[in-house]
Amino acid sequence: MYIDELHELLRIKNGDKLSLFAELLKEYNKICNLTSITDDEGIYYKHFLDSVYPQYLFDEGAFVAEIGSGAGFPSIPLKICRNDLRFTLIESTGKKCDFLRLAKEKLGFSDFEILNIRAEEGAGEPRLREKFDVCVARAVAPLNTLAEYCLPYVKEGGIFAAYKGDADEEIKEALKAIETLGGKIEKIERYELENCGKRSVVVVRKIRKTPAQYPRGRGKERKAPIK
Repeated sequence: MYIDELHELLRIKNGDKLSLFAELLKEYNKICNLTSITDDEGIYYKHFLDSVYPQYLFDEGAFVAEIGSGAGFPSIPLKICRNDLRFTLIESTGKKCDFLRLAKEKLGFSDFEILNIRAEEGAGEPRLREKFDVCVARAVAPLNTLAEYCLPYVKEGGIFAAYKGDADEEIKEALKAIETLGGKIEKIERYELENCGKRSVVVVRKIRKTPAQYPRGRGKERKAPIK
Protein backbone atom coordinates (compact mmCIF):
# COMPACT_ATOMS: atom_id res chain seq x y z
CA MET A 1 0.00 0.00 0.00
CA TYR A 2 1.11 3.55 -0.74
CA ILE A 3 0.87 4.64 2.91
CA ASP A 4 3.21 1.81 3.89
CA GLU A 5 5.69 3.02 1.28
CA LEU A 6 5.51 6.53 2.73
CA HIS A 7 6.11 5.24 6.26
CA GLU A 8 9.22 3.47 5.01
CA LEU A 9 10.38 6.57 3.16
CA LEU A 10 9.94 8.70 6.28
CA ARG A 11 10.87 6.44 9.19
CA ILE A 12 13.41 4.05 7.74
CA LYS A 13 15.16 6.05 5.04
CA ASN A 14 14.94 9.55 6.52
CA GLY A 15 14.12 9.11 10.21
CA ASP A 16 17.25 10.85 11.53
CA LYS A 17 16.74 14.03 9.55
CA LEU A 18 13.04 14.15 10.33
CA SER A 19 13.79 13.72 14.06
CA LEU A 20 16.29 16.57 13.88
CA PHE A 21 13.77 18.77 12.10
CA ALA A 22 11.08 17.92 14.66
CA GLU A 23 13.39 18.95 17.52
CA LEU A 24 14.28 22.21 15.75
CA LEU A 25 10.59 22.89 15.20
CA LYS A 26 9.64 22.31 18.84
CA GLU A 27 12.54 24.36 20.18
CA TYR A 28 12.03 27.34 17.85
CA ASN A 29 8.29 27.23 18.46
CA LYS A 30 9.00 28.49 21.99
CA ILE A 31 10.13 31.86 20.61
CA CYS A 32 8.07 32.08 17.43
CA ASN A 33 4.60 30.65 16.89
CA LEU A 34 5.17 28.20 14.04
CA THR A 35 2.61 25.49 14.82
CA SER A 36 0.03 24.51 17.40
CA ILE A 37 0.95 20.85 16.83
CA THR A 38 3.90 20.03 19.07
CA ASP A 39 3.51 16.37 20.05
CA ASP A 40 5.64 13.87 18.15
CA GLU A 41 2.73 11.85 16.79
CA GLY A 42 0.91 14.95 15.60
CA ILE A 43 4.03 16.31 13.93
CA TYR A 44 4.61 12.99 12.19
CA TYR A 45 1.08 12.44 10.84
CA LYS A 46 -0.31 15.96 10.48
CA HIS A 47 2.85 17.59 9.16
CA PHE A 48 5.37 15.07 7.84
CA LEU A 49 3.14 12.39 6.33
CA ASP A 50 0.66 14.88 4.93
CA SER A 51 3.48 16.93 3.39
CA VAL A 52 5.01 14.02 1.49
CA TYR A 53 1.82 12.24 0.45
CA PRO A 54 1.69 13.80 -3.06
CA GLN A 55 5.44 13.50 -3.71
CA TYR A 56 4.73 11.32 -6.76
CA LEU A 57 3.34 14.43 -8.51
CA PHE A 58 6.82 15.97 -8.69
CA ASP A 59 9.04 15.09 -11.65
CA GLU A 60 12.70 14.31 -11.02
CA GLY A 61 14.61 17.54 -10.41
CA ALA A 62 11.48 19.70 -10.45
CA PHE A 63 11.86 23.41 -9.63
CA VAL A 64 9.31 24.08 -6.86
CA ALA A 65 7.99 27.34 -5.39
CA GLU A 66 6.30 27.28 -2.00
CA ILE A 67 3.99 30.15 -1.07
CA GLY A 68 3.52 31.07 2.59
CA SER A 69 6.16 28.64 3.82
CA GLY A 70 5.62 29.22 7.54
CA ALA A 71 7.35 26.36 9.36
CA GLY A 72 8.35 24.67 6.11
CA PHE A 73 5.42 22.43 5.31
CA PRO A 74 5.37 20.79 2.84
CA SER A 75 8.78 21.94 1.56
CA ILE A 76 11.13 20.61 4.25
CA PRO A 77 9.71 17.06 4.55
CA LEU A 78 9.59 16.90 0.74
CA LYS A 79 13.20 18.04 0.47
CA ILE A 80 14.30 15.51 3.09
CA CYS A 81 12.63 12.68 1.18
CA ARG A 82 13.25 14.01 -2.34
CA ASN A 83 16.62 15.73 -2.36
CA ASP A 84 16.42 15.99 -6.16
CA LEU A 85 13.76 18.71 -5.82
CA ARG A 86 14.87 22.35 -5.99
CA PHE A 87 12.95 24.81 -3.84
CA THR A 88 12.32 28.53 -3.57
CA LEU A 89 10.36 29.40 -0.43
CA ILE A 90 8.30 32.61 -0.31
CA GLU A 91 7.56 33.82 3.25
CA SER A 92 6.67 37.33 4.37
CA THR A 93 7.43 36.96 8.12
CA GLY A 94 11.08 37.56 9.03
CA LYS A 95 11.18 35.30 12.11
CA LYS A 96 9.77 32.40 10.12
CA CYS A 97 12.41 32.98 7.45
CA ASP A 98 15.06 32.85 10.21
CA PHE A 99 13.73 29.45 11.23
CA LEU A 100 13.71 28.20 7.64
CA ARG A 101 17.32 29.31 7.19
CA LEU A 102 18.30 27.55 10.44
CA ALA A 103 16.60 24.35 9.26
CA LYS A 104 18.32 24.62 5.89
CA GLU A 105 21.71 24.92 7.59
CA LYS A 106 21.17 22.12 10.13
CA LEU A 107 19.76 19.73 7.52
CA GLY A 108 22.50 20.49 4.99
CA PHE A 109 20.17 21.48 2.15
CA SER A 110 21.36 22.83 -1.19
CA ASP A 111 19.06 24.15 -3.94
CA PHE A 112 16.83 25.56 -1.19
CA GLU A 113 16.33 29.33 -1.44
CA ILE A 114 14.38 31.35 1.14
CA LEU A 115 12.96 34.75 0.19
CA ASN A 116 11.52 37.15 2.77
CA ILE A 117 8.93 38.74 0.49
CA ARG A 118 5.17 38.84 0.02
CA ALA A 119 3.78 36.40 -2.54
CA GLU A 120 2.17 39.13 -4.64
CA GLU A 121 5.46 41.04 -4.79
CA GLY A 122 7.54 38.04 -5.80
CA ALA A 123 5.08 37.14 -8.56
CA GLY A 124 6.00 40.40 -10.31
CA GLU A 125 9.72 39.67 -10.41
CA PRO A 126 10.90 38.45 -13.85
CA ARG A 127 13.21 35.82 -12.33
CA LEU A 128 10.27 34.25 -10.45
CA ARG A 129 7.20 34.80 -12.60
CA GLU A 130 6.17 31.69 -14.54
CA LYS A 131 9.54 30.03 -13.89
CA PHE A 132 8.50 27.03 -11.75
CA ASP A 133 7.49 23.48 -12.62
CA VAL A 134 5.38 23.28 -9.46
CA CYS A 135 3.98 25.72 -6.93
CA VAL A 136 2.72 24.39 -3.60
CA ALA A 137 0.89 25.90 -0.65
CA ARG A 138 -0.55 24.41 2.52
CA ALA A 139 -2.96 26.03 4.99
CA VAL A 140 -2.45 29.54 3.62
CA ALA A 141 -5.77 30.84 2.25
CA PRO A 142 -9.01 29.81 0.51
CA LEU A 143 -8.40 28.25 -2.89
CA ASN A 144 -9.65 31.19 -4.97
CA THR A 145 -7.23 33.51 -3.15
CA LEU A 146 -4.46 30.94 -3.20
CA ALA A 147 -4.75 30.48 -6.96
CA GLU A 148 -4.07 34.18 -7.48
CA TYR A 149 -0.98 34.00 -5.31
CA CYS A 150 0.37 30.77 -6.80
CA LEU A 151 -0.49 30.40 -10.48
CA PRO A 152 1.60 33.42 -11.56
CA TYR A 153 4.71 31.50 -10.43
CA VAL A 154 3.92 28.40 -12.52
CA LYS A 155 5.23 28.04 -16.06
CA GLU A 156 2.92 26.86 -18.82
CA GLY A 157 2.51 23.11 -18.55
CA GLY A 158 3.45 23.10 -14.86
CA ILE A 159 1.18 22.49 -11.87
CA PHE A 160 -0.14 24.27 -8.81
CA ALA A 161 -0.73 21.79 -5.96
CA ALA A 162 -2.89 23.07 -3.11
CA TYR A 163 -2.97 21.04 0.12
CA LYS A 164 -6.48 21.13 1.56
CA GLY A 165 -8.85 19.34 3.88
CA ASP A 166 -12.36 18.34 2.83
CA ALA A 167 -12.70 21.21 0.35
CA ASP A 168 -15.45 20.45 -2.19
CA GLU A 169 -17.30 23.73 -1.68
CA GLU A 170 -14.07 25.71 -1.69
CA ILE A 171 -13.10 24.08 -4.99
CA LYS A 172 -16.41 25.05 -6.60
CA GLU A 173 -15.96 28.65 -5.51
CA ALA A 174 -12.45 28.74 -7.02
CA LEU A 175 -13.27 27.52 -10.54
CA LYS A 176 -13.65 31.02 -12.01
CA ALA A 177 -10.41 32.24 -10.44
CA ILE A 178 -8.46 29.22 -11.66
CA GLU A 179 -9.75 29.68 -15.22
CA THR A 180 -9.07 33.43 -15.19
CA LEU A 181 -5.49 32.86 -14.01
CA GLY A 182 -4.67 30.35 -16.75
CA GLY A 183 -5.27 27.07 -14.95
CA LYS A 184 -7.52 24.04 -15.13
CA ILE A 185 -8.18 21.49 -12.41
CA GLU A 186 -6.57 18.25 -13.56
CA LYS A 187 -7.44 16.07 -10.60
CA ILE A 188 -8.25 16.09 -6.92
CA GLU A 189 -6.32 13.56 -4.87
CA ARG A 190 -8.43 12.61 -1.84
CA TYR A 191 -7.07 10.59 1.06
CA GLU A 192 -7.34 10.04 4.80
CA LEU A 193 -4.51 9.91 7.30
CA GLU A 194 -4.58 8.62 10.85
CA ASN A 195 -5.63 11.41 13.24
CA CYS A 196 -5.95 13.86 10.32
CA GLY A 197 -9.38 13.18 8.86
CA LYS A 198 -10.14 13.83 5.21
CA ARG A 199 -7.41 15.46 3.17
CA SER A 200 -7.09 16.49 -0.47
CA VAL A 201 -4.55 17.87 -2.90
CA VAL A 202 -6.04 19.97 -5.68
CA VAL A 203 -3.85 19.67 -8.78
CA VAL A 204 -4.21 22.57 -11.21
CA ARG A 205 -2.49 22.41 -14.58
CA LYS A 206 -1.23 25.73 -16.02
CA ILE A 207 -2.58 25.74 -19.57
CA ARG A 208 -1.88 29.36 -20.54
CA LYS A 209 -0.08 32.42 -19.22
CA THR A 210 -1.52 34.33 -16.29
CA PRO A 211 -2.71 37.82 -17.35
CA ALA A 212 -0.20 40.50 -16.37
CA GLN A 213 -2.58 42.25 -13.94
CA TYR A 214 -2.54 39.30 -11.55
CA PRO A 215 -1.89 39.09 -8.67
CA ARG A 216 -3.60 42.43 -8.04
CA GLY A 217 -1.83 43.25 -4.75
CA ARG A 218 -2.88 45.56 -1.90
CA GLY A 219 -4.76 42.71 -0.27
CA LYS A 220 -7.33 42.38 -3.05
CA GLU A 221 -6.57 38.65 -3.38
CA ARG A 222 -8.04 38.11 0.11
CA LYS A 223 -10.56 40.95 0.35
CA ALA A 224 -12.11 40.51 -3.08
CA PRO A 225 -11.18 37.10 -4.53
CA ILE A 226 -11.98 36.45 -8.18
CA LYS A 227 -15.52 35.10 -8.61
